[in-house]
Amino acid sequence: MGLFGRVGKGDPFDWLVVGLGNPGPKYVGTRHNVGEDAIKVLAERTGSTLKGGRDNALLAETRLRGADGDERVVLAFPITYMNQSGQAVGALVRRFRIATAEQIIVVHDELDLSPGELKVKVGGGLAGHNGLRSMKQHLHTQDFIRVRIGVGKPPSGAGKNYVLSKVPKRERELLDVTIADAADAVEMIVSDGVDAAMQRYNVKR
Repeated sequence: MGLFGRVGKGDPFDWLVVGLGNPGPKYVGTRHNVGEDAIKVLAERTGSTLKGGRDNALLAETRLRGADGDERVVLAFPITYMNQSGQAVGALVRRFRIATAEQIIVVHDELDLSPGELKVKVGGGLAGHNGLRSMKQHLHTQDFIRVRIGVGKPPSGAGKNYVLSKVPKRERELLDVTIADAADAVEMIVSDGVDAAMQRYNVKR
């Protein structure tokens, strides 16, 4: 039997929404933690509080409007480091009895999109993203939904320091708008489906 739809107690949850990043104050506000920022926005909108506990993640159990009424949703920020994100996500899939990879929405930074760009994608390549790679290793699939927040490519030679460093004020303002859009995209995936969200967000605006 596979990873999905097993273990756990009680009724299965409808969605697991994961924001990727690194734990600790050192990384707050960096490009690599825009996924965490989007989860915080969703928690605030739903009047939820992200709390620590087991499974190496901060969690909030909440509801979002779906096509046929409210859907049960887990908001999660893994507090492993980015390259171990899948460890927490795998445990949460089992705990909340998530039935398929298509019920997992991952919000993450994307070097291949310029700052301010947002794209929704199902499956596909991992683009060298360590958080996504770890999720694939633990879930044995990469068919989860991604909400990709553009952070742009680093200047030559900047490498890892680029995604882990603080963001200049003007770019931060642009990212904050995109993070709010990412939260909107998550809500739209739950309410109207991923195809509707792709049509809305994957066009140049």
